[in-house]
Amino acid sequence: MPLNAWSEQITIAELSDEPMFSEEMDMLAARLDEQRHSGDDTVPNVIIDLSQVASVNSSNLGAMLRLRKTLISAKSRMLVCRVNDGVWTAMIATGLDRVFDFTEDATTALATLQLDL
Repeated sequence: MPLNAWSEQITIAELSDEPMFSEEMDMLAARLDEQRHSGDDTVPNVIIDLSQVASVNSSNLGAMLRLRKTLISAKSRMLVCRVNDGVWTAMIATGLDRVFDFTEDATTALATLQLDL
């Protein structure tokens, strides 16, 4: 998974389909936990790019919810972008389309987060 530290305040995670999705989410969560407990207490905002993800399962959605909870507790945000039809269908079916914040693409997500900084 390309995990790009766009700045100290923003990280972009480009996720892949399973089986890599779960591993990538675990790595991202571990990295954020490490940053959170490193002493400087700064956890970046995260942009989740799902352009390479064709579908998600309940485990994937659970991992995204846990990541969102971690970020909220650290006063950071998570934006999800480039969601294809298969993933969007799962988001709507589970009601997560009203839980996560979505943008069209990473550029829009970056602009949104920078306006909030």
